[in-house]
Amino acid sequence: MPQKTQNIKNYIVFDLEWNQCAEGKTGEIPGLPFEVIEIGAVKLNEDFEVISEFSRFVRPKVYQRLHFKVLEILDIGMEELTRRGEPFDQVIRAFFSWCREADGETIFCTWGNMDLTELQRNMAYYGVENPFPNPLFYYDVQKLYSRLYRDNGKDKPTLEHAVQEQSLEVQRPFHRAIEDAKYTGAVLRQMDFPSVAPYLSLDYYRIPDCKEHEISLTFPDYSKYVSRGFASREELIRDKEVNDLCCFSCRRMLRKKIGWFTGNQRNYLALGICPEHGLMRGKLRVRKSEEGRYYCVKTVRMTDEAGAEELIRQKEAYAGKQREKLCLKRRREKLRRPGGAIFSKEAPS
Repeated sequence: MPQKTQNIKNYIVFDLEWNQCAEGKTGEIPGLPFEVIEIGAVKLNEDFEVISEFSRFVRPKVYQRLHFKVLEILDIGMEELTRRGEPFDQVIRAFFSWCREADGETIFCTWGNMDLTELQRNMAYYGVENPFPNPLFYYDVQKLYSRLYRDNGKDKPTLEHAVQEQSLEVQRPFHRAIEDAKYTGAVLRQMDFPSVAPYLSLDYYRIPDCKEHEISLTFPDYSKYVSRGFASREELIRDKEVNDLCCFSCRRMLRKKIGWFTGNQRNYLALGICPEHGLMRGKLRVRKSEEGRYYCVKTVRMTDEAGAEELIRQKEAYAGKQREKLCLKRRREKLRRPGGAIFSKEAPS
């Protein structure tokens, strides 16, 4: 049983089920890849006991046929969903009304990092005012579980797998929003929560709108920085704050042993050294916001000699690929010059 967490009086553990275009991406509505069809939630008190439940179906409006993947896992068809479901705006307003009934500070908890984003996309599509705080912090129970039982926080075990590992009783099938919310709450109750409580997650649906609102967070073993949006990737990469590499522990500016480099234009890596805390590995992930602006999520954490060697190897591999591309480009340019193979009379037709 986890211990109480300071200041937080309630944990709202929720889960969504959603549908997508049955014809694939060709028929997908821009900005709405997934249409919410069910919201289920349980409210846990500070002792992680269930004190309230919420469960509603949403009547589909956008995607009128269930995708085959949805049909495989849900035990409800479109006819029943249409009959039992209510309009999205009614369901979401009822959900937030239920959330506000909590006494004291609350925090949202989900299994994975998609539910909050997809819920807000649906709210935007239906023109429902977004009442979530900005920035929106929450607990990704899947990530916390991975930190505790996988020792890295990167593996993503399924909820069903976690339930089995914890020898929890399975009374109802998975992949119903209310049942998955209950199972997530049960897993949360089994965990050594105080040891992972500092690791709050941040939802990126709404990014900082200006430099003053950029986010810098420090966790026990790494730091995170979330930039504002930029018009282009190039403008983002040139920004000084984005380029800086600081020790996550003492916030000292680091001397870069390896400057930022990338092999795919999405993830950039760097290596720095702090005179007090040693080698630091920086990772900068470039993303695109809902409004089409470029922003980054930068993390800095300690590394060792083996980690530094791996970064050096990756940098050399990237440099080698760049040299190959440059040589190939020069050969092509040479071939296109008068007298080159493309223009030569001897060149095959």
